[in-house]
Amino acid sequence: MAEARLGRLLKIAAKWLAYFGGFLLTAAAIMTILSIAGRAMSWASLGPIPGDFELVEVTCAVAVFSFLPWSQINRGQVTVDVLVDRFPSRLRAGLGMAGDTAMAIAASVIAWRMWLGLGERLPMGSGTLRALLMLGDKPYYTETTFILRMPVWYGYALSMVGAAFFAVVCIYTVWRAMNWTIRGEEGQIV
Repeated sequence: MAEARLGRLLKIAAKWLAYFGGFLLTAAAIMTILSIAGRAMSWASLGPIPGDFELVEVTCAVAVFSFLPWSQINRGQVTVDVLVDRFPSRLRAGLGMAGDTAMAIAASVIAWRMWLGLGERLPMGSGTLRALLMLGDKPYYTETTFILRMPVWYGYALSMVGAAFFAVVCIYTVWRAMNWTIRGEEGQIV
């Protein structure tokens, strides 16, 4: 079945993206510890890591978008099942499909807005290419962070990967839920 094959591929990709997000969060935590230790040992000519909060901000944003596809493909989003467990299986599957559809709409809007935000900050590309990709006009100047002078679009570009993949996974989960609803019961998530 095509849906099951695609689901396996998406699940593998989502798992690796989640591992990447976990690596980023671990790196941000270690950097924070080292920066705090450096502040505490200023007497020994040590100090904080310059721009530590800027790096933590970017890595945490990218990590969040890296975890969303894994959570969605495993139906790990928060649900309230107080009454739903008493409903017939076809109705439960239909409600699950409605939730997946709402999440797909939200994920698509997030990816779209993230794309537009990237376009507002990305200082590259010809006018024709930017128009073709719907990135809008080139910014007059490159927005950078205060301490590191790191271009802000780096964080947008890295987060865009997770946001776009999240939208793709959400659309797949609508397809999966539609098949479950047609069969009359929610299938097993493998």
